[in-house]
Amino acid sequence: MRLTTRTNLAARVLMFCAVNEGRIVRTAEIADRCNASLNHLLQVVHLLQEHGFVTTLRGRTGGLRLAQPMAHISVGQVFRVFEGGVPFAECFDPATNTCPLSGTCRLRGYLTRAVEAFFHELDMVTLADLVKGNCGLAGLLDMAQALRPDCKATAD
Repeated sequence: MRLTTRTNLAARVLMFCAVNEGRIVRTAEIADRCNASLNHLLQVVHLLQEHGFVTTLRGRTGGLRLAQPMAHISVGQVFRVFEGGVPFAECFDPATNTCPLSGTCRLRGYLTRAVEAFFHELDMVTLADLVKGNCGLAGLLDMAQALRPDCKATAD
């Protein structure tokens, strides 16, 4: 199994916003710090905004920020938004399925359960789990350039 680039970028955007909680961030800042294409990021941010994960603000002082507390954002929910429309295997999409084994193959049932288990595990992970106390991530993504209070003890 492999995540799409858009899902990977969605996780980066959300972690960036969470590390910079309380601050409006710009997509150009995220692109720079996360080594991502600005064009791809804009598409991802649009979907994140549509699904209520981020709030976007237009204008000269615009940007984006989390739309809800990071502890309320499930990684599974986010991944479903970006991966949900992508069939895991050819036989998962009746419109394009050409597999001659579909009628008798048992693999699809096992794959379906495996994918559900994958998302179930991610449902239990929140954005806060990825960010809180992660001093390395804060060091890479914090735009304030100041060492966070919870990371000062480990920096010495």
